[in-house]
Amino acid sequence: MAEPLSKATLAALFSSSLGRWGGRGLLIFLGLRLIFWGLVFPNPDEAYYWLWGQHPGLSYYDHPPFQSWIQGLCTAVLGRSILVLRLPNLISNGILAATFYRLGAYLYGAQQARHRFWLLMLLVACSPLFFLFLALAWPDHWLITFTVLSSFYFVRFADSYRMGAPVCYTQLFASALFLGLAGLCKYTAVVVGLGFLATLLSYPGLRRLFFDVRLYLALALLLLVLLPVGLWNWHHDFYSFRFYGDRASLGSARSINWLQPLAFLALSAMILGPVHSWGLVERRLWRSPPEFEGQPGSVYGTLALWVFGLATGGFTLLCLWAPVLYYWNIIAYPLLFPLLADWFYRPDASPDPASPPWRRPRLLALAQGLGIGVVTVLLAHYTVLPLTSLVGPSDRDSAALYGWPQIAARVRARASHLNHPLLFTTDYRSAAALAYSLNRPDVIALSGRIDQFDFWYHSQSLEGQDAVLLGEDWHPICPAHLAMFDHVSPVARFTVRGFGRGLQTYQLVQGYGFKAGPPGYPLQPDYPLAVSRDGESCG
Repeated sequence: MAEPLSKATLAALFSSSLGRWGGRGLLIFLGLRLIFWGLVFPNPDEAYYWLWGQHPGLSYYDHPPFQSWIQGLCTAVLGRSILVLRLPNLISNGILAATFYRLGAYLYGAQQARHRFWLLMLLVACSPLFFLFLALAWPDHWLITFTVLSSFYFVRFADSYRMGAPVCYTQLFASALFLGLAGLCKYTAVVVGLGFLATLLSYPGLRRLFFDVRLYLALALLLLVLLPVGLWNWHHDFYSFRFYGDRASLGSARSINWLQPLAFLALSAMILGPVHSWGLVERRLWRSPPEFEGQPGSVYGTLALWVFGLATGGFTLLCLWAPVLYYWNIIAYPLLFPLLADWFYRPDASPDPASPPWRRPRLLALAQGLGIGVVTVLLAHYTVLPLTSLVGPSDRDSAALYGWPQIAARVRARASHLNHPLLFTTDYRSAAALAYSLNRPDVIALSGRIDQFDFWYHSQSLEGQDAVLLGEDWHPICPAHLAMFDHVSPVARFTVRGFGRGLQTYQLVQGYGFKAGPPGYPLQPDYPLAVSRDGESCG
């Protein structure tokens, strides 16, 4: 892992004129990040991963297990709070920054590294995509960190091997280890592995590595790290792999949507940052591979382009027949940031320490201004009021962040009239948020959508119990829900409001004598809720 930077290195970093120029902007971004970490109620998926951490396992249905392992460890040691929930982000962000500095020093030399580092940090901070996904307690912040670490060690090894210099095979094994850890975060890490393979095939001097047994030992280490995912799927009928296969094939029987790839690329370019995207186009990396003063002929540029091309090309192609979310492609960009920073850097700058060695300062200032503006709007959207509610109905994902103290209080009041009741909701999002709010890891989602709760569903312990069931207008309580009880109370409704605007309406019902069905009931075709695949309607 990236070693701590020395005092001399830190002193050199803070003596950079670029650091002084961009320091105000970075402090603003840091302040906004701290506000986000301290004030924004956990996104439902953040609460979902927290809940996984309270149910230790080899892996999980929706994602591999690394994020949940870290959440479980932090909660066990430090307790449950929003700051503890997002503490791993602070750690991963620090490791990522140190790795980017060492990568810059390797590629461009120690003399330029301090200036390039500040450029790179400014570009990462002012990208709305990276501000958000390095701040959310989702697996993505670890995915980004581990893929950059793995790529750093791979490049150092591959450069030495190709040039015939003394080779440190520890770097190859470190690369495999960190790639495996990235795979324990999200399955999209496979794109980086394919980028490594494509890079090896691109250089004749690297192809002979395929005849070196140590390459296969590194591959064995990679597979060993990923073993928990394989074992979980082996014992659960490969449900996780089938889930992603189904998502990739969704809609394949329908006609091809030729406009969807254009919408995906346009949204990706905007959320990465207009200046960032323009810089990558203007840089024309595909025509003129970058040269690195510190490591002439390094494979880094080739690797960065392979990862970007494979990820972006693959997801753009998938858009033709299946819906693709813009952030799935986040794996494409981290390795491009050092190359994008080079677009702003002027290596022949004046030696005057007060003169920043840059080009295009107005564009860099524009990128910062746009980033601060977008992030401020996002913070208002997540902490004050969903801004979509100002022009119409608030979007449901954002509305799901609001009102949980009120919702939890109402559920607690209903539960107080029953003897140790079960707590159910109609969707994994509300179940996770309720579990986090009440610190009750035993909350269960009853939904037609397959999720991790279906693998925690133990019929024997649920049979005949009384329960409180929470629904909302996005995932309503259906007759099929009510039929799973011997009898139920009348449905009570209440609306969560913000500044007088209705954000989301919830329903509460008390159920008596829950009919849990046979073992594995939610995964069986006769499960009553299976008629509604996503839970957004009653079938």
